[in-house]
Amino acid sequence: MRIILRSSIVIAAAAAAVAVGSAQTAAPKVIPPPADVAAPPADAVKTASGLSTKVETPGTGTSHPTKDDLVTIDYTGWTTDGKMFDSSLARGKPSTFGVSRVIPGFSEGLQLMVPGETRRLWIPESLAYKGAAGKPKGTLVFDIHLIDMPNRPPADVKAPPADAKKTPSGLAYKVLQEGVGGRHPKGSSSVTVNYSGWTTDGKLFDSSIVRGQPATFPVEGVIPGWTEGLQLMVEGEKMRFWIPEKLAYKGQSPPYGMLVFDVELIKIE
Repeated sequence: MRIILRSSIVIAAAAAAVAVGSAQTAAPKVIPPPADVAAPPADAVKTASGLSTKVETPGTGTSHPTKDDLVTIDYTGWTTDGKMFDSSLARGKPSTFGVSRVIPGFSEGLQLMVPGETRRLWIPESLAYKGAAGKPKGTLVFDIHLIDMPNRPPADVKAPPADAKKTPSGLAYKVLQEGVGGRHPKGSSSVTVNYSGWTTDGKLFDSSIVRGQPATFPVEGVIPGWTEGLQLMVEGEKMRFWIPEKLAYKGQSPPYGMLVFDVELIKIE
């Protein structure tokens, strides 16, 4: 737990080195290669750098990642003889990392995508590992599904929208995803959550999603706005909170001002 404990805040670092292309120590589930793994088909589009791509499933978003963004993706990688060498799908967990922290062809391909899109990349060795020892050799083929750009703030980060509800304390909230069941956390409960937090100028200051690990903590061990908001939720529910400074850090330590959080309640312990 990094950001919401009463005592201090530690800004989350961007994801550490990415596992894309690295050999896995555990034997993962094998994802079969696509039929065109050996070479790009005629309808693939080739960029000036030599990267070939093909959209497998169109996305629903309109915004493309930049080199400065973080992305959450599912992906599988094969060599052109059909051997899988890495896969978030096989591990059962999407990966989050910086666009600029991966091999050049992967980074270029990500910047062509929009959220919700699945795209196949044929990355020549010159845009991959360039023959480095211990890395996959030759052209690499990836299927990538772009889930999200978790550092990007929501459109309503500056202020609660008209359809947000407000409690007598001043906490504003909005349900983003319905939960299951009717049990709410109590003050004495512990909870497991995923969350991201922004200041109202859109700066991400902490995120369990970026760290790749949900947080577990006591409901009464966090800032007042969180303690109140969590007790409105049920398991599986996702809410957005606009927490005024008086219910956050009271101007005593950063981040200052109103804070905006997307919170998913995974489990009441």
